[in-house]
Amino acid sequence: MNRRDFVRTSALVAGAAMVSPLGFAKAEASMTGKIVTATGAIDPDAMGFVLTHEHILVDFIGAAEASKERYDADDAFEVILPYLQQAKELGCQTFVECTPSYIGKDAALVKRLSEATGIHMLTNTGYYGAANDKYVPAHAYEETADALSVRWVNEWEEGIEGTGVKPGFIKIGVDKESLSEIDEKLVRAAARTHLKTGLTIMSHTGYGIPAHEEISVLKEEGVDAGAWIWTHAQNEKDNAQHKKAAEAGAWIAFDGVNANEKRLLRDVKHLKAMKEYGLLGQVLLSHDAGWYRPGEPNGGKFRPFVDLFETVLPTLKENGFTQDEIDFMTLENPKRAFAIGVKEI
Repeated sequence: MNRRDFVRTSALVAGAAMVSPLGFAKAEASMTGKIVTATGAIDPDAMGFVLTHEHILVDFIGAAEASKERYDADDAFEVILPYLQQAKELGCQTFVECTPSYIGKDAALVKRLSEATGIHMLTNTGYYGAANDKYVPAHAYEETADALSVRWVNEWEEGIEGTGVKPGFIKIGVDKESLSEIDEKLVRAAARTHLKTGLTIMSHTGYGIPAHEEISVLKEEGVDAGAWIWTHAQNEKDNAQHKKAAEAGAWIAFDGVNANEKRLLRDVKHLKAMKEYGLLGQVLLSHDAGWYRPGEPNGGKFRPFVDLFETVLPTLKENGFTQDEIDFMTLENPKRAFAIGVKEI
C-alpha cells in the first residue's frame, strides 16, 4: 500500500462515526487517524483538552525580513514557558501553534517548549495571505499552486527546515473580501497538499464571502469541506453563513475568545446559534493568544492563554451549555478536526 492509499484509508476509517447522546456525529476514538505533533504522532485520545488556535511567537516585520536572526531563541523560550505552564495547570493538554512560515514559525522552539511542558504541540506548513499579503514570500507569486504544494509536502515528508519536526496541519490565510489571485492560489496549493498528506487545512478567513469561495475552490480540487477550518469565523456577524458552511461539512472556529465583555457577548451569541442549529459538533474554540514579538523589549506584551478556562467556559454554563456540549467543542471535535486523513469528494 502506497502513502496516499494509506492516508486515504485512514480517512475512511476516521469517517466511521457513532451518534452521541447529544445527537452530534462523534468519531469512534479507536478508529481515527493519528495526530501529528512536534514530538511525533499520537492517538487522538491522547489530545485531551485542546486549544486549537494559539501562537507562541509572531514576527510582524514582513516576509522579506522575517528571520530567526531577529530574536534569541533562548530568551523567547524563557518568556513563553511560564504561559504554557499556566495553560497546562488550567487543563490544556494539546496546543495548536498557528504561526505560519514568513511570519515567525519556529518548529524547533515549538518542539523544545513541548518537551519542557509535556503539552502536545502541533505546528504547520503553508503560507499566510491575509493582512494584504504582507507575509507572502516573493516566490509564491511566481510559482504555481503545484509548485507551492511541492514545498509544503516536502515539509511533511522531510520535516521543517532541518529540524525533523513535521507539520500537523496546513495553515493559510486570505483577505476579507473575495479571493485575490494569490489567495486563490494558496487555497489550491493547500487543497493539493491535503490530497497528498491528509493534513487538515486551517485558513485565516474571518468573513463569509471568502469562506464560501474557499469551499467552492476546495470542491473544484476534489476536497471535502470537512478538511477545512474556517478560522476567525467570529468576525462574521451573520450566523446563517456559519450554518451554511457547517452544513457543507466545514469546521467553524470561534478562536478569538476573550474575557472582554463585548467579545464575550459576541461569542455567546454565535455559540447559542450553533447550538440551536444542532451544529456544535462542527465548532472549535480558542484564544488566538500569545505571543512573543521579535524586535520588542522582552518580546513585548504577551497575552496569556487563560480566558477560555477562567471566564468563557463558566459563562457558557451560565447560558445553558452543558458540560457534555463543552466537552464536545474542546475535547471531541479537535480529535476529528486534526486527525490525519484525506477527505475527498
